[in-house]
Amino acid sequence: MQIKKGIAVSPGIVIARALLLDATEYPIPMRQITPESAGAETAKLEKAFADSISELETIISHLRKRIAKEAIPIIEAHIKIIRDHYLKSQMLDHIKKDAYTAEYAVSRTLRKYIKALTSNQTDSFWGSRVNDIYDIEKRIIRNLVQDKIAGISKLKEPVIIVSQDLTPTETASLDKNKIKGVTTDKGGRTSHTAIIARALGIPAVVALNNITLDIASGDLLIVDGNSGIVVIDPDKETIKKYSALGKNFDFYERKLLSEIRNLPTKTKDGREIMLCANIELPEETSTVIQYGADGVGLFRTEWLYSDSYILPSEKEHFEIYKRVASALKGRKLTIRTLDIGGDKLAATDGEAPIEKNPFLGCRAIRLSLQNTGVFELQLRGILRASHYGNVNVMFPMIATIDEIRQAKNILERVKNGLRKKRVPFNEDVKIGIMIEIPSSAIMADALIKEVDFCSIGTNDLIQYTMAVDRTNEKVAYLYQPSHPSVLRLIKYVIDQGKKHNKPVSMCGEMAGDWIYTPLLLGMGLKEFSVSPIVIPEIKKIIRSITLDEARKISENVFTMESAVEIDKYLRDCVKNIAPQLS
Repeated sequence: MQIKKGIAVSPGIVIARALLLDATEYPIPMRQITPESAGAETAKLEKAFADSISELETIISHLRKRIAKEAIPIIEAHIKIIRDHYLKSQMLDHIKKDAYTAEYAVSRTLRKYIKALTSNQTDSFWGSRVNDIYDIEKRIIRNLVQDKIAGISKLKEPVIIVSQDLTPTETASLDKNKIKGVTTDKGGRTSHTAIIARALGIPAVVALNNITLDIASGDLLIVDGNSGIVVIDPDKETIKKYSALGKNFDFYERKLLSEIRNLPTKTKDGREIMLCANIELPEETSTVIQYGADGVGLFRTEWLYSDSYILPSEKEHFEIYKRVASALKGRKLTIRTLDIGGDKLAATDGEAPIEKNPFLGCRAIRLSLQNTGVFELQLRGILRASHYGNVNVMFPMIATIDEIRQAKNILERVKNGLRKKRVPFNEDVKIGIMIEIPSSAIMADALIKEVDFCSIGTNDLIQYTMAVDRTNEKVAYLYQPSHPSVLRLIKYVIDQGKKHNKPVSMCGEMAGDWIYTPLLLGMGLKEFSVSPIVIPEIKKIIRSITLDEARKISENVFTMESAVEIDKYLRDCVKNIAPQLS
């Protein structure tokens, strides 16, 4: 029996036989054609494009029937890319001017973009989007060579998919009745494969490194999508244990959600807590409502810049934000402005300057302040959408007070432009910042005076405080949310919010880990923003404890000096507060 640890991206526990999928590659050599053949190659390319779009539209139709609407925009983005006139014109130029075959024209064009996007391997956000381009390339070329291979949608027996990585359309084609789970060597929490697996309700664990080398088709596997564990060839005792855990999880999830969805988020002694959701795609809004969230505390907007070769227009920004704000019907919607690196923005033009350390480079608010035209487009879209709902704007990765003032000045300039054109927007739209760098946490007393609210982004705050790359398995043990230094920074930010009467929320992974809920409540946190699927558990704990009990837990934690000691104590506390969850 082997136990592998990866990243849990879609909850649930399943036991089934493995199906190992080898990546289907199409090596396309450079081959030239005669001028007379250009017309035939062009026609072949046009047909492959039409066939590819037809296949993707069929996938969308299936997704609608399976009520997996969250996955549809990802497939629609593939269609949009295939229909992109500029992209097709480059391929046609390769056929007509360079006398390349249609297959090589497709491969050469798309590989240029792939190379640009992968120029910096340390940025996991854009790396996950490269998979979409590979997916599109493989689909078009498969139609060009008329390869009619059977897809994984044709399976007859229940299996757990084991693969280096699934493309988004492969994932979207999965039949939940046949595919019980997904495990991959690569991937991350925000990869499209992860998003689609969650939408379909298929337990998934990704980033397992070389699990494809450890497994053969037919091996018995256990996939624990709650903790990120995959067990290979489990013994009888382990099978019995996980069978019970799986049944309990399924029953409890359904029971807890039905019981608690419409109940207020209040502590046992009646103190109201705001419990919001983090989303990445507009279609996730229905999930926010389904799980009974008080609103959206973090709407990530990076995907707008990743699914096309051109920057999103003001109209695209506006229509998407308006759609989400309207669907929330007065619930809060906090939109975070662009939070990617400068090399990724440049990649839309096919050129990507390499940064030696992008985590410390030109990204987030730094990028926006250096590209004010791009920034203003997004701000106009946000402001226009604020007329249709309870919209807030939030600036990421603030390090200095000057950055806040510059961003506010640009926002005011955009407001003036809208006023002159008599475009309606909410004049009192709330402005917030992300506290995710030690400097901003230490300066919270000054920074918070400049804005209406702040949100603590624990993912980066922990990474920068502990000087640890959270994606590096060699130092992963140092990525400790409960390290006393991290907790002191968080406590200081919360205290400054209370002192200046400004709301402080937390939208990082720590907020969605229920072992920290009592501690955060005791530290004074009154707003959590988490993944929608964990809302029932977080709400259950909040409703099972008084603020006095939470404060006592917090006081005890701040006498401890080790994250290991703190975590053990907090787990014991949760066992007493909500034994069903532990």
